[in-house]
This record gives sequence, structure tokens and C-alpha cells, in this order.
Amino acid sequence: MLAAVRLPRSNYDRSDPFGELKALAEQAGAIVVGVVEQFRDAPEAGTFMGTGKVQEMKGLCERLEARTIIFDHDLSPKQIAKIEEITERKVVDRSELILDIFASRATSHEAKLQVELAQLEYTFPRLRAMWSHLERITGSGGIGGIGTRGPGEMQLEIDRRLVANKRVALQRELREIQARKRREVRQRNAENFTVGLVGYTNAGKSTLFNTLTAGGAYADDRVFATLITRTREWDLGSGVKALLSDTVGFVRDLPHHLIASFRATLEEAMHADLLLLVLDVSEPGADLRHKTVCETLDSLLADRPDDDGTPRRAPERLVLLTKVDRLRDNRELLMWQQRDPEAIPLCAIDPGAGGSGQGLDELRARVRQRVAGPVGQWVITLPLHEARAIAAVESQARVAHREYLDDAVEITAELGERRLERLRASCPAMRARKAEHPLG
Repeated sequence: MLAAVRLPRSNYDRSDPFGELKALAEQAGAIVVGVVEQFRDAPEAGTFMGTGKVQEMKGLCERLEARTIIFDHDLSPKQIAKIEEITERKVVDRSELILDIFASRATSHEAKLQVELAQLEYTFPRLRAMWSHLERITGSGGIGGIGTRGPGEMQLEIDRRLVANKRVALQRELREIQARKRREVRQRNAENFTVGLVGYTNAGKSTLFNTLTAGGAYADDRVFATLITRTREWDLGSGVKALLSDTVGFVRDLPHHLIASFRATLEEAMHADLLLLVLDVSEPGADLRHKTVCETLDSLLADRPDDDGTPRRAPERLVLLTKVDRLRDNRELLMWQQRDPEAIPLCAIDPGAGGSGQGLDELRARVRQRVAGPVGQWVITLPLHEARAIAAVESQARVAHREYLDDAVEITAELGERRLERLRASCPAMRARKAEHPLG
């Protein structure tokens, strides 16, 4: 049974109020038999939903033989306990449902650590409610059978201490992973133009990733199919290449402790030069999903300054309007293009795999232009011992002339400004000036 309380400022898709929760529940292995919805100005303190509605929900569960109630909200331990007492059914809130899906999808060591930490963050404040059976043993006055209160309280404190110690150990291990990943990403970004695929879960990111690169990403029509970041080389044509990363999808009201745990996974996207925001325009709630992705990205960037404490440079963003082949007409597409004229409509499946491949060539051309930057004519001077940097210039620029000096080589070439900046960053000994005469 799905349940939700709609408050004046509730953030949900009005056209399909239970669509996302139903998809999440089904991915967790549940069979949805009914829904209960209530509109209120404020939640009920004890049961979140009004007690009368909870009684009504109990009757509905009995008629439909529903054994579990899933709420589209985060509930307190006391609220869960009270609803379970009234309905005599297991109650799961939104965070616990999402954590359950993440736990079933986690395959890598890093993802498993992140899920375990998020579960501990969720469980820790709920330990007292989990030990509520001790209250029945000791009695409401706290003076029950001799020897009952002491051991019970002691066990609760032991559990708290064990959870706290485990949480600290996981945080320490994840910090080491994050530090290592930051170093790897910084080194990779110094040598390459990096692009991150971000978007709502099940928007088609992994399908697009597999189409644009050698792939290897697991793609499926279900939420949270991707829990680890994959990075592959992306051939943009004309000898230009970039690194493309596929990332975990976002979802509305993603639990904060889950975002915190998965920062290492999202590190690729946070340091990218360009973010491709993949938006499934065939979904009725596309507007809300776009807002969710943008707000989550803004939050992640705001919470994570660079190592020197300065605010992190926000990556450039380009919106991709995917699954346009599923639209019945182009009215929705025209609305999005009017809102964002730079957005690219596309079909993520190329013709060789049965799709139309619409927009893929335009996407490559637009990213290729960003990789190179405005093209200029330069005279680049490099010491002869910088063989690696010389080879990089030779391979990435259109060389018109080269002159060997005593201990250096002077290369006159046509090169994009961004490429030149990257070459300079990787070789501080490089000097460059504008060419005085047009190249032949």
C-alpha cells in the first residue's frame, strides 16, 4: 500500500502523484495493490497522516491483503511505530525504501561501503525505537522486574556505541577513497577535457554513454540501474577526444545522508569541465525532474569547496532532451527548446542499434567546439627535453612550421585556446604568443 500526505508545498508530480513511488516500490520487489492520499495543511505529529485516515488505510490493507505500507515521506521512529501499531502492518518510509534499492544494486566495494554508511546514518537515531520492547519488559514506571532496566539500557548503549564506532570506521575508509579519487580526477582533468553525464534516474544516461563510447555501462529501464561511475574515452571526430563519465541518477527528495555517502561516486561530475544534463522529455514530470537535478547539483557544489577552501568552479551545463522519439507530437519539445535554446533534442540509440540517432552528430560537434575553444594562431616554444609536451602539441594542433633552436623547438600552429591552456598546465616550461602573420 502506498501512502502520501500532500502538504501545501509538497514537491510531487501532480499528473502522476504516485508514479515515482510505485516505480521505486516495484524495483524493491513490492507489488503495489493500492494507494492512500490525504491533503492536509500540516502533518499529524503522532502519525503524520490523520488517525482517521490511518484507520481507513488499515481497512483497505485488510481488504486488499497488503502486508506493507510505504510512505512517500521520511517518518520519525515514533511515527512508524504508531502507524504499525494501528495498522498491524510493516511501515517503510521513503529513505528506507531508497536505501533498500541501493543496497540491492551495490556491487563494487566502494558502493557497498557507501550504502552501509548511509544505512547506519539512517539507523542510528532510530535505535531507541528498535529497542521499544524493553519498555514493555520494564513497565511504564521504569520499576519493573529486578534486573530488567539495567541490562536493557546497557544493551541500548552498547548498540549505540557499536554503530557509532562502525560509522567512524566507514567514514574514515570513505574519506581515503574520496581523497584518492580527487587526486585521480585532478590528474585526469589536467590532461583531458572531461564531460559528465548527469540526470534523473532512468533518464537514459547509460544508454547514451554506451552509444557515445566503447560503453560497458549497465543500461536498463529501471531506477538506479547505475550506482558506480564509469569513465571512457569519447571520440568527438576530427582528432578531438574527451573523457565521458556516467554517474548515478538523482531522484526527488534523495535522502541527505545518501547524497553525503555517495559524494565519492559523484566526484567525477563535480570536477568535470562540462556537464550534460540528460532529461527524458517523454516523462510527464520532466519539469520537476529537471528542477530536482539542478537543485541537487547546486547543493553538491555548494557543499564541496576546493581543497584550498575557495568555492568550486561550477562546470558548464548543456541540456540534452532525450527520448524525443517517444513523443506523440513536438509541442513538449518546442516548449523546452523555447525555455533553453541551447538544449539539444536527441535519441540516445544510434541507427545501427535500431534508433534514429537524432542529435548525436550535433552533440559531438557542440562538445568538440567546447573542447578546443576559439581557434587561434600561436607560436609555441618548448625545451627539447620536454618530448612528451612536444608530441602533445604536434598531435593536437595544425602545425604550419617548426624551427629548432639551440635547446628548444619553436612550433607555429593553429590551436584552440582551451587546448593551449591544458598544454600549458601540463608543461609549465611552455611559452606561447600570438602568431604575427597568418598561417599558410
